[in-house]
Amino acid sequence: MSYLTSYQPPQNPYYHVDGDPHFIIQVPEKDDALCFNINEAPGTILRLIQDPVTGLTVNGQIIGDKRGSLDSKTRKTYFGKLGIANAQMDFQVEVTTEKITLWNRAMPSTFSWLDTVTVTQDGLSMMINRKKNMVVSFGDGVTFVVVLHQVWKKHPVHRDFLGFYVVDSHRMSAQTHGLLGQFFQPFDFKVSDIRPGSDPTKPDATLVVKNHQLTVTRGSQKDYRKDANIGTKVVCWFVHNNGEGLIDGVHTDYIVPNLF
Repeated sequence: MSYLTSYQPPQNPYYHVDGDPHFIIQVPEKDDALCFNINEAPGTILRLIQDPVTGLTVNGQIIGDKRGSLDSKTRKTYFGKLGIANAQMDFQVEVTTEKITLWNRAMPSTFSWLDTVTVTQDGLSMMINRKKNMVVSFGDGVTFVVVLHQVWKKHPVHRDFLGFYVVDSHRMSAQTHGLLGQFFQPFDFKVSDIRPGSDPTKPDATLVVKNHQLTVTRGSQKDYRKDANIGTKVVCWFVHNNGEGLIDGVHTDYIVPNLF
């Protein structure tokens, strides 16, 4: 029965943002996933996670592709910089596609993506896997993975960028919010009326979530946790218009002035 081993859905709900900010919320109880994109100008900083109880925040800054086109519909954008902070531990780490800077009790340490190194202290663990990813764990119930995507240096369009994966969030509080954080608490949704869409390979459906009724489209995004180059295909229901109706408020509510 080999087909049973081909894909094991994650048992925890699981969330990530990667690529042209593609946000993916996998919901194991439904054996399904929801996804949305945020289209914003390069330089914009978005709040991904904010937990007022544990003091954890994660923000991400958007970069654009090399074309410099101002049309946000055609221009690809990515996360080029992430800021992960824990106010209680007096810890901040800034991750870019070039380097990783850690401030711990105000003392900065800088690492390169060419390093393989582990930093551990007082309930914090940060592990850099050369040219692949970085794993940050707080205590025994919060783990984030940052994936480094490197492209050919002379690529005419694409540039290096980062993916952000929440592997474990069970120690974060019920007050956690942000574009990803608001989904850490169980939530329900219902998909019905699956019908042909404008693209014959991608059906449309009606999604009821948070008292909203939305038209969604079947699509797929990539999960790069295991392989940063090829990735694993994740099929999801795509929510249009910057996640409107799925996220609380509107996407501009999540724009913040700086990384920390």
